Amino acid sequence: MKISVIIGFYKRLDCLSLLLQGLLTQSFKDFEVVIAEDNNDPKTLRFVEEFQRKAFFPINVVQQEDIGFRKNRILNEAIKQSRGEVIVFFDGDCIPHSECLAQHYLNTKEKTILAGRRVMVAKSLSEKLLADDSLKRLSLLNIVLAGSTYVEEGIYLPYAWVPRKKKGLMGCNFSLKKEGLLAINGFDEDYVKASVGEDADLEWRLLKIGYTLDSLKFKAIQYHIHHDSNYAEDDIQHNLQLMYQKIELNKAFCTNGLNNH
Repeated sequence: MKISVIIGFYKRLDCLSLLLQGLLTQSFKDFEVVIAEDNNDPKTLRFVEEFQRKAFFPINVVQQEDIGFRKNRILNEAIKQSRGEVIVFFDGDCIPHSECLAQHYLNTKEKTILAGRRVMVAKSLSEKLLADDSLKRLSLLNIVLAGSTYVEEGIYLPYAWVPRKKKGLMGCNFSLKKEGLLAINGFDEDYVKASVGEDADLEWRLLKIGYTLDSLKFKAIQYHIHHDSNYAEDDIQHNLQLMYQKIELNKAFCTNGLNNH
């Protein structure tokens, strides 16, 4: 197994359906999917069992009791369950371009984090995609006409030169070899609020042990389905303060991580 796609997921089966349909279109075929659900909803298991009948890739679901935001904990469990050499992280509300996984794999290098980007699909188009439960309306033209934002991130130009690091990694679309996650003990489970802990914290710890961050802009593209924000500014500030404290301690290997599982 070359790639494990780990999907952070919470409650939106309609979004997950579109994401998995996007995975059906991938030009790269040697991958598995591990859905990391910060919940233990039996509807998810039934949905995946049904979808598996038409999927060419294996789908595994890891779940935990819904007792508050514990995304990092279930992501760590998914890492332990994964079998791929390379791990690609998606969020459950993003649809991958058909070349997304191919670009993540083709650009994989030792001690390198690959950071893809995403288009923010307008509310009107998102609602149509969800209502149809289909990707037929998903085109660059429709994305533009609907008034979506970050449209330039949806232009597929695989041979375009992009500077090594311009923007940080986004938790919804990044990859690296599994060995890198093991080297820093995975995600830090001290983060129990959304934002920062799933991406910025991971980034600084990997950079500290000698990793570099390469951009896959114009290569590994996703389309983010519009929805109301699921975290507040106070959550961001709380996590930033926690991260700054951890940076002061200067320890890349987190205490509360993978080795707890």
